[in-house]
Amino acid sequence: MSLLKAHEAVLRTFVPHLRAHDLSTQQWRVMRALAERDAQDISELARACSLLRPSVSRILQNLESRGIALRQPCDRDSRRALISITQHGRDLIAQLAPESEARYRYIEDQFGRENLELLYGLLNELSDSLDQPPPPFGSLSGESNPPS
Repeated sequence: MSLLKAHEAVLRTFVPHLRAHDLSTQQWRVMRALAERDAQDISELARACSLLRPSVSRILQNLESRGIALRQPCDRDSRRALISITQHGRDLIAQLAPESEARYRYIEDQFGRENLELLYGLLNELSDSLDQPPPPFGSLSGESNPPS
């Protein structure tokens, strides 16, 4: 619950700014991931954004219809599509960036730089320690596994 509460508190800082530009937090996450690399397929993008592939596909449909993202066939593998951000998408990121950076500074001012750095480190450690798939349900609590 503490992680969820913190997540919601941080989102409250950014959501109004993104909504003013008709963007969800997930769309913004995808845009930023696209801006970090030339082109990537949906699986790579889903991993970079920590989103499920079907969610990324739906987000991309919206971003493509708005001229923010572009899907092109992969030269080496016709089954794959590569997605990139358009210049319009880069312009939108540039337009949103100053306010986003100001909101990050606000969080840092409210929480403290040292606390934020410690939190980032601890969250990265938590993510790394849980990187492997968890054991089956019931195996940790001594319960028997339900029949399949």
